[in-house]
Amino acid sequence: MIHVAICDDEKEFVSEMRGLIERYSEEKQNEIRISSFANGLELMEHYDKTIDLIFLDIQMKGMDGLKAAEKIRQQDEEVGIIFLTSLKQYALEGYKYRAVNYIVKPMKYIRLKVELDRWIERFRNKNPHIVVTNDSGSFKVMLNTLHYVETYKRNLLLHTDDGEVISYKNMKELEKELVPYGFYRCHVGFLVNMEFVKRVEKLNIELTSGETIYASKPKKKEFMEAMAEYWGKRL
Repeated sequence: MIHVAICDDEKEFVSEMRGLIERYSEEKQNEIRISSFANGLELMEHYDKTIDLIFLDIQMKGMDGLKAAEKIRQQDEEVGIIFLTSLKQYALEGYKYRAVNYIVKPMKYIRLKVELDRWIERFRNKNPHIVVTNDSGSFKVMLNTLHYVETYKRNLLLHTDDGEVISYKNMKELEKELVPYGFYRCHVGFLVNMEFVKRVEKLNIELTSGETIYASKPKKKEFMEAMAEYWGKRL
């Protein structure tokens, strides 16, 4: 799922943008969550680090888009920003905040489609992640930091470079989400990132982090075949 935010003080424009993004989502069969904010101050007061891309109007009352972008970059280096403006002279100033691009209003569907296609290809696929939800809120876990997932009571425990994270998703749901990125369900209770596998001895899987997890007997052969295919593609 992609989380897109629209920050603009023109209600009619926000409604139009939402409709265009929903059209794109339906055409591309991409699940897109849309959040909207009336100005920069509202965006910052309710900022959510699960946001992947922000369409940010430059000219807004209170806190304008440039000031909001400055504050966003102080807490989020990864989120994509596409500035919206009616005046071209603001465009160059917007690039100081590492904007993906800027779009001069009004928005047309073909331009939105091009921008979303380009952003998904160049940015999101380079930094794949999942969104984890627990009692602390919702936040991103980058897949290149995720070693493995194990069942934990009725939830999941994600083992990452930065420690352990609880997730309220179920294993089947997360397996479907992670398999395209080199993860394998080696055991009913384990989903492993094959990038971190150091060696397999009998049913023991040793990871580069020093951790050891286990493969089940019924899954051992398929897991070894998946590992061979994974590393074959890397060579």
